[in-house]
Amino acid sequence: MQFTRRKKVIGNSQTELYGHCLQFYGQPPVENISLSEFETFAVERLKLLKTVENLGVSYVKTSEQYKKKMETEISSLNFPYRTEVDERKPQTGPTEYEKRRKDHISHFILRLAYCQTEDLRRWFIQQEMDLFRYRFTDLPPKFKSDFLHRNNLHYDTISSEEKENLMDKLVHSTFTVSGTTVVEQDFYKVPFQDALDLVRTRKVFLKGGYAYIPHQDIVTIVLNDFRTRLSKALALTARSLPAVQSDERLQPLLSHLSHAYVGQDYSIQKNVGKISLEQIDPLSAKSFPLCMRQLHKALRENHHLRHGGRMQYGLFLKGIGLTLDQALQFWRAEFVKGKVDADKFDKAYAYSVRHMFGKEGKRTDYTPYSCMKVILSNPPSQGDYHGCPFRHSDPELLKQKLQSYKISPAGINQILELVKGMHYQLACQKYFELTHGIEDSGFSLNHPNQYFVESQRLLTGGKEVKREADPLRGGQGVPANKAPDAPLDKPANPAQTAAEITEDLDSLFQDD
Repeated sequence: MQFTRRKKVIGNSQTELYGHCLQFYGQPPVENISLSEFETFAVERLKLLKTVENLGVSYVKTSEQYKKKMETEISSLNFPYRTEVDERKPQTGPTEYEKRRKDHISHFILRLAYCQTEDLRRWFIQQEMDLFRYRFTDLPPKFKSDFLHRNNLHYDTISSEEKENLMDKLVHSTFTVSGTTVVEQDFYKVPFQDALDLVRTRKVFLKGGYAYIPHQDIVTIVLNDFRTRLSKALALTARSLPAVQSDERLQPLLSHLSHAYVGQDYSIQKNVGKISLEQIDPLSAKSFPLCMRQLHKALRENHHLRHGGRMQYGLFLKGIGLTLDQALQFWRAEFVKGKVDADKFDKAYAYSVRHMFGKEGKRTDYTPYSCMKVILSNPPSQGDYHGCPFRHSDPELLKQKLQSYKISPAGINQILELVKGMHYQLACQKYFELTHGIEDSGFSLNHPNQYFVESQRLLTGGKEVKREADPLRGGQGVPANKAPDAPLDKPANPAQTAAEITEDLDSLFQDD
C-alpha cells in the first residue's frame, strides 16, 4: 500500500502527531512504508492480539497475573505503554514515538485483513477492545483525562461542593464506592444515554438525565465509544477493500493474515539426526500433542495412514529432527507390516516423503503444520486420523480418549469447557499442563512442534534430546551435524506463505 507522505509539521512533529500513548485510531496513516515494514508491523500486532485472546480466556481480566503478562507482552513487542514522549531521556531500543507510530499503522493494516467477514470483524473488535480496556485502565488519572480531552469526550468532573452534597447518594448507588473513596476520586457527569451499560446494571447514581460515574468506571463509557467507532470503521474499510486487493503485492499477505501462524519456523531443524526411530514410541506417549499421538497410534495399529495423516504426521516428524533417510525407513517399515510391500512403497509413497524434504518437485523445504492449519484446513472424514482432536472429535469420544490417557475427571471437564467455547489451542495447552503436572505452562501454544519442544525442555531440564541408535540401521545413525540439503528453488513471490506452499504439496499426492 502506498500511503501519501504527510507534510512535515513545524515544531516538535513527533509529539504533535502521537501526543498520547493511546488513541481511537480515528485518522489513518498517511506516509510511505516499505513492504517489509508493512509485514513486520502486521505480524507483531497479530501476535499481540492473539496473546490478548489467550490471556483473556486463561486469566481473570482484573487479576494481577493477567496485568503482569499483558505488560510483559506489550513491552516485548515494543508497543506503547504508559509513557510520555521525552526526547531528553536516553533511548534503548525503539523510541516512544516509533512505538506509537507502529501501534497506529499496525492497527490499520489489520483492519484491512480483518474487515472481510463478519466473524473476522467480530474477533478483531473483541481483541482490540480487550487491549484498549487494559491500556486505558492502567493509565494514571492525568493520562486518562488528557485522553478524554484529546478525543472530544467532554465529560465534566463535578465540584467538591456538589460531591459533598451528593455524598450519601453516591455511596449508596455507586458500585465499590465508600465515603472515603468518594472524597479521593473524581466523578464524571455524563449523559445517561452514554452510560447505558452502567445504568442497566444499576452501578451509578442518576439525576436529571445524568449519570455520575467514578473515575475507575469511565472506561466503560470510553470503551463503548471505541467499539462504535471501530465497528463503523471496519464496515467502511470493507467497502474499499476491492481497491486494496487489486494490489498484487498486498493481496496474498492480507488474505493470509486472518489465519496466519506467527510463531517460530519449525522447518528449521535444530535436532536433525538427534532423534532415533527407537525413541519415537516413548516420545509419542510423553511429548507428542494429542493430534500427533493419535496419528502415531493409528499408524502403529493399522500400518497405514491416508494422505492427510501422512502429510500432518510426516512434516511433524521432520520438524522434531528425523532425517530423510530415517523418515523413509520409518514409513517403509510400518507400511510393509500392512498391505503394502516394499516395491509398492518405493513406487507409490517414497516420492512424497522425499518431496516433503525438498528433494523432489520444486525442491521446497516444507513447513510442519501449525495449529491453525490443522484446525482450519482439510477436516478428517471417515477413516481419517488427521486434524485436531479438540476441534474435530465428538466430545464424548474425546472424553473417552482423555480418560484412557489417565487425565483426571476435573481436568477433562476443564478441557471440554474450553472445547465448548471453541478455544481448541487452549484446550491443548491445558492437556499439556495436565499431562506434565504443572499449573501454568508459561507459553501460548500455536504449533504441534512447539508442544514437543516445550515438553522436552520441561522433561529434560533444557538439555538436548540424547540420540539412541536406530535398530534398523544397526546403530549407524546420521551424524547430528549433518543437516538436509538446502532447497534449490525459492518461491518467486516473497509474499507466498508456508501455508500456500504446503497446499501446493497437498495437491500432488491425493491417494489413499
